[in-house]
Amino acid sequence: MLGIAYSSDLGGINCPRFFIFAFRKLLYMSLIKSISGIRGTIGGQTGDNLTPPDIVKFTAAYGTWLLNGRKKAKVVVGRDGRMSGTMVKQLVNATLSGLGIEVLDLDLSTTPTVEMAVTSLQCDGGIILTASHNPKEWNALKLLNHKGEFISAADGARILEIAAQEDFVFAEVEALGEIIRQDGMTESHIEKILQHPWVNQQAIAEAGFKVVVDAVNSTGAIALPLLLKALGVENIILLNEEVNGKFAHNPEPLPENLTQLSNEVVRQKAHLGIAVDPDVDRLCFVCEDGSMFGEEYTLVAVADYVLGLKKGNTVSNLSSTRALKDITEKHGGQYYASAVGEVNVVEKMKAVNAVIGGEGNGGIIVPDLHYGRDAMIGVALFLSHLALSKKSIKQLRSTYPDYFMSKNKIVLDQGVSVQDVFSKIEDKYKNHPVNREDGLKIEFDNDWVHLRTSNTEPIIRIYAESNFETTAENIAKKLMKDINEVMHQTKKELI
Repeated sequence: MLGIAYSSDLGGINCPRFFIFAFRKLLYMSLIKSISGIRGTIGGQTGDNLTPPDIVKFTAAYGTWLLNGRKKAKVVVGRDGRMSGTMVKQLVNATLSGLGIEVLDLDLSTTPTVEMAVTSLQCDGGIILTASHNPKEWNALKLLNHKGEFISAADGARILEIAAQEDFVFAEVEALGEIIRQDGMTESHIEKILQHPWVNQQAIAEAGFKVVVDAVNSTGAIALPLLLKALGVENIILLNEEVNGKFAHNPEPLPENLTQLSNEVVRQKAHLGIAVDPDVDRLCFVCEDGSMFGEEYTLVAVADYVLGLKKGNTVSNLSSTRALKDITEKHGGQYYASAVGEVNVVEKMKAVNAVIGGEGNGGIIVPDLHYGRDAMIGVALFLSHLALSKKSIKQLRSTYPDYFMSKNKIVLDQGVSVQDVFSKIEDKYKNHPVNREDGLKIEFDNDWVHLRTSNTEPIIRIYAESNFETTAENIAKKLMKDINEVMHQTKKELI
């Protein structure tokens, strides 16, 4: 059994700088400490899952780091609609209060709303209680700094050290932090979106869009109707609108999970469909004929619109479509790739002064609003683009380069080293260009494949892209076969 590890090189893989796993049972664990926060399944044994003692410990570590010797601090806390949300929130709020920290409780909220609330309410940090696209059994603590951005690698390492040492000093009774209910932040978020110079509220209203929204039983059911109505969209059909965390389908907004939305768009003769994940930082669209616009093309379309208004550079991660590079260069800008993970994208965006960026999973980052993936500003910019284009969403999609991406995942057999797998795969394809910045990315003429361990799940993700769908699928299948062969051989050697 391996202990908790923090390293810039995990198992020999050159990982994003904050790539931390709780290796309680090799890769078979349900508590993950990563670039995306403290994430785990609810229930089970302490240390192996996200149990109440684990929630208290990591919250206390974060609060201790935030205080840094001070007596007082102020933290925003918000949650998505998960079934465990109330329980987790109560533990988090009470722990912060016990440290003497004032808590502004947004309760049901989106991730980008919490991020923006940190600065607008002049707080020292924030915690978002969400496991994003993970199933209902999961929850997580996403930790923010005073800028409303994910904490850095170094800060994350320090928090883990504090947690391991349980080096907490709680406040005396008269110094306990107050817990204050803070309403109105969704409305404040929407108001800032309406004020953004790139959002054309008039054009959207005049377009008369009929929209179907899949809110996947979480906070999108609260935020998106308010946003759409504020933008002038009157005809809204809301699916999975009860905020109960009993997700009607797998909450990751991928094509295979959006059949209900697709069918309803066609049945309602709607102009488009909108899908978000439970915490509303990922966004994708469905065309009027029920076909997928493609989550990879959410950022592409928004970037096309933004770069037409303001020239500049763009950033996405290594697993994102090359279509963004094509669009950026068309507008005279330069494209840059970062390691996967919002904190890495943001770091690169700041370094190259990008005007727009995000990730190929439907994440949009508009830096002059805030440095966080935000499906709400994404909706507003996309609808502005669509309205001004005078095209249907299907016609708009046809204006972009056609790349096809195959996205797969594989769980390593117990006892198999990620290092061993990636090294042997790299050796097999040694005659091709290889990038080891974040896992293993292999270039094949006009195609590529990217293998990387997940920040949020105990798996290896396999992304392959080509000009042809069958080629992308075949590349992915070939690499999955290669991985399985390596695992089989390794298991034979272990016997």
